[in-house]
Amino acid sequence: MIKNDFVVRFAGEGGQGLLTVVTALSQAASQVGYNVQTFATFPSQITGGPTWFQLRISTSDILSAGDDLDALVAFNEEAYREHRGEVGGSGVVVYNTEAFDLESDGKSFGMPFGELAKATGNNRAANFVVMGALAHLVGMPLSMLEEFNRVKYTRGRASDEQIVSSNNHALALGRDEAIKSGFSLGELARPTRPEGEQILVNGNEALSLGALAAGLEVFVGYPISPASSILVWMEKNLVGPGRFVYQGTSEIESINAVLGAGYAGKKAMTATAGPGFSLMSEGIGLAWMAEIPLVVTDVQRGGPSTGLPTKTEQSDLLTVLNPSHGDISIPVIAPGTVEECFYAAVMAFNWAERYQGPVVLLSEHALSERQKNIPKPDLSSLRIENRIVYAGVNGYRRYEASELSPMPIPGAPGGYVANGSEHDGIGDTTHLPARHVQMTERRFGKLKLLEDGSYEEENAQAPVTIMPWGGSKGPAREAYEQLAGSGMNVGWAYTMYLNPLPPALLETLRQKELVLVPELNYLGQLSSVLRAQGVRAQSITQYTGLPFRVRDLVGRIRERVNATQREGVTA
Repeated sequence: MIKNDFVVRFAGEGGQGLLTVVTALSQAASQVGYNVQTFATFPSQITGGPTWFQLRISTSDILSAGDDLDALVAFNEEAYREHRGEVGGSGVVVYNTEAFDLESDGKSFGMPFGELAKATGNNRAANFVVMGALAHLVGMPLSMLEEFNRVKYTRGRASDEQIVSSNNHALALGRDEAIKSGFSLGELARPTRPEGEQILVNGNEALSLGALAAGLEVFVGYPISPASSILVWMEKNLVGPGRFVYQGTSEIESINAVLGAGYAGKKAMTATAGPGFSLMSEGIGLAWMAEIPLVVTDVQRGGPSTGLPTKTEQSDLLTVLNPSHGDISIPVIAPGTVEECFYAAVMAFNWAERYQGPVVLLSEHALSERQKNIPKPDLSSLRIENRIVYAGVNGYRRYEASELSPMPIPGAPGGYVANGSEHDGIGDTTHLPARHVQMTERRFGKLKLLEDGSYEEENAQAPVTIMPWGGSKGPAREAYEQLAGSGMNVGWAYTMYLNPLPPALLETLRQKELVLVPELNYLGQLSSVLRAQGVRAQSITQYTGLPFRVRDLVGRIRERVNATQREGVTA
């Protein structure tokens, strides 16, 4: 039997090397042309605790992590008991007999991961034992993993040859154990290598690369899950003349540091999660009031308070739209895929420079950890925008225009006061009612400069449309394709530009009988935003800390659509 898709989950405790085996298999499969996508979930402690990683390998593009497991690799008994129910009818469980044993159940086999590794002379080779067994189960040539092993561990060290040899030995031992078990999942179809060069990155890496491509000069951040890896990436890569990276002592210091950098004419960014974003609210309000460009990346996690530091959620939308007291509306771009993370970062900087103010790049935990192979971006095709800088003479009234005016840079002509109090055209404090009206309308009027966001739309004539946002895009898209394929008359809409929404998309949505919004929060946050703008929207919510399953979405959407058709009205 030829398989075009393979879903495997590795479950155990933190520190058992689960990430290593997932990363190795992902790299090996993507190098020969397969599409890969990973999902990770783990507890917030440094080591230990229930952890699992999922990998999907396919000959076609991957939209979700996959519902049913073809294989479960259980490193301990708790993992087996927790996840065995998600193994498909023809799936296989591979378990570590050093941790526990099972009576024969016709769909599982065990092997001693550690003992087999020791037999190679390399105690760290247990993950290669597992990979060898999985390769046999899906008819994957061992040579593919051997080539990956050779490339990865040939680093010019005296021990390289021994490491490569022991890892290859471990692959063979794992394969032999799988052969003895008699299990087979079929043969994974050979891949068709995509045109052009591919890169394997996660969401945090992709948005960091996008920020660099957009011209990022200053990054200041404070460690917080799941955004910390952005700070680490910047410390390694945002280097050279004119570039500055700093780990602040708090989120408050971080936002004020990038505020100062933006004021000085630099492209600046910070990255945080929900709790840190809350602390940054006053600084973001100052950036809005003083009209200073900067980008704040919020990698969402479960909340409120400390909440679920290492679980995914889409519950910060209302916070980032209006993060400060008073009248404020911050531009928000929320990517839905790893590839979109790159382009969302580029556009976040373009928007910040164009309208001269703060922009939120709204990601989430599931995207931050998700590895996927994507086409390598063509940097020469990017449109990079820079702010309009004042080059006239002193005496310039920067805030006088009704919408936008060139921004003076300190030390250059046209000095001004970047004032957090209400101000007049030159930036001096004023409490005059007419000035507050003028400046409020100026600040909100600038949002019209950002109405160029792209969007997706299919079956536009359908009375009911599915419109997810952020990382729920993939599962929702897969659900839409299944529903449309079964004959259901539903439409599709999607954009990562949530504020302001593309005007043409908003107008289309207002004509719908019902817009269904799959989103990972309790309140149904995007649907409430849409309703405030005249759209008949309802949310399909989930708040488990995990992404949607496609099967669940298909059932819940079908139920809503059928109910709407029966009632003939939408509430």
